[in-house]
Amino acid sequence: MAFATDVVTQTRTVQPRRAVLAMPEYHPPLAERKALRLDFNENTLAPSPRVMERLQAITAEGLTKYPEREPVERIVAEHFGLQGEQVLLTNGVDEAIHLMCTTFLDEGDEALITTPTFFMYDVNVQLMVPQGLRKVQADASLEFPFERFMAAITEKTKLIMVASPNNPTGTVVRREHLLAIAQAAPHAVLMVDEAYYHFDGATTIGDLNSVPNLIVARTFSKAYGLANLRIGMLAGNAELLKYVRKTCSPYNVNGVALDCLQAAIEDEAYLAWYVDQVRVGRERMMAGLRELGVPFWTSHANFVLMNIGPKHAALVQAMRGHGVLLRDRSADPGCDGCVRITIGVEEHVTAGLVALQSCLEEIGWEKQQVSGLAG
Repeated sequence: MAFATDVVTQTRTVQPRRAVLAMPEYHPPLAERKALRLDFNENTLAPSPRVMERLQAITAEGLTKYPEREPVERIVAEHFGLQGEQVLLTNGVDEAIHLMCTTFLDEGDEALITTPTFFMYDVNVQLMVPQGLRKVQADASLEFPFERFMAAITEKTKLIMVASPNNPTGTVVRREHLLAIAQAAPHAVLMVDEAYYHFDGATTIGDLNSVPNLIVARTFSKAYGLANLRIGMLAGNAELLKYVRKTCSPYNVNGVALDCLQAAIEDEAYLAWYVDQVRVGRERMMAGLRELGVPFWTSHANFVLMNIGPKHAALVQAMRGHGVLLRDRSADPGCDGCVRITIGVEEHVTAGLVALQSCLEEIGWEKQQVSGLAG
């Protein structure tokens, strides 16, 4: 018995490396999402019908095979006017960010981002270089702080990540500003995260052949409606991407996702229809918020960020009671009191607006004179 006691006393939990202990954690509030999903910027309806047809055509034998990513990469590259070696498919943009950090960040390097922005940049940078994350905070307009961002580039800057349109703000970064950043930091890689590209239309993919340190990230989770299948891509010059490919698992994207991706990108008519639904719905939502007296930031994405103030949590709770999910973003830097609402198809926008009107009355919201907080 004494021997057993000694063993128990001496047993200790194995500790990970210090960077893992120190890095922030991302805990998406995904539990019980059975209501109208206006919280995570997903496609609120469905992917292309061709995707469902492709799913039904997958055979039992097909599930026994390891996935082959490269043939699909060639198809995707051709779709975007690129060469096969210029595209790397990833397990969502989350993995793309992880690969960028593990490939390009070493001890003593720095990564540069603006805030508020996608939290997974923080997580992955601090995993690699715990002291190397540099942030440039946007002002109250939440517009991209270009001049201050340029001034923050140093000889230690090795990776720069910029989202345009940005999440959670919906603001965009002008192409000429992105190219200026790449030119100002030839010793660093600039990753432009275009996850919400379809809802704005501006892109830097056409600059990949002329800007050697530029990489563009895209997702198929939003407009294409494949969030559950987890598939995204990195696009860049072949020389740069070969290093990222080297750090990537050869089977990172499952075969079901690869099959469905082909079907999704083939149906351009469905994609155009869904994007149009979002763009029209976004204007309706912003007009509705203006009428309800809710301050908001003009959005170029499939969501709108609104400023509810101290009653932000009460609104999210009330909306859940009305069967509509929103995302509380008040913990993001510079977003105190802010709530984000996803824009989907027409009927979902209507349902969101109806619930908003009722819930604002329930929480005692005092109507304000607004015209939108950002341009």
